[in-house]
Amino acid sequence: MNPEEIAQRLELLRVEHRDLDSVIIALGEAAVPDQLQLARLKKRKLKLRDEIAWCEDQLVPDIIA
Repeated sequence: MNPEEIAQRLELLRVEHRDLDSVIIALGEAAVPDQLQLARLKKRKLKLRDEIAWCEDQLVPDIIA
């Protein structure tokens, strides 16, 4: 992947991460929250966070100390 492709992927991941935030909050506020669905969404959100971190690491050049 070149830096431009990584940057595009990073933006898509960030949008999906924000969208999941909204869904998780809405489900959590339900009268009877679906705990299984909430757990799945939170797990997906954590995977997204890891992938976002990986993409950011790929875009930042290594600095030799």
